[in-house]
Amino acid sequence: MRRPADFRRPGALLVLTGAAVLLLTACGAQQVEPIPADLVAERIADALEEEVGQRPVIECSEELPAEVGAEVVCDLTTQVDPETIYPVTATVTAVDTDTGEVDFDVVVADAPAGSEG
Repeated sequence: MRRPADFRRPGALLVLTGAAVLLLTACGAQQVEPIPADLVAERIADALEEEVGQRPVIECSEELPAEVGAEVVCDLTTQVDPETIYPVTATVTAVDTDTGEVDFDVVVADAPAGSEG
């Protein structure tokens, strides 16, 4: 059985650099709109599924501002172990105001939420 721990590399956080690129506004825009929480969750799940071959369940309660350095912490679970929640952080690394593209990195914590470590 695969468990949420499969979404991390031994001894290190799983970092997916440039894992998500979102086109959210029309070309030529000066300000890019925040990324809705459900779209952030979908893109995180897509990136992790591509990385490890298993699609996690991701829930985000907040939108992700389209500003470099902005971040949102979401919950990662699996259908195999829905009671164990791993924090996953999406951090904006680049915003192209001309194209509306937003790049963000994804980092899955080594340990479940609420565990000592």
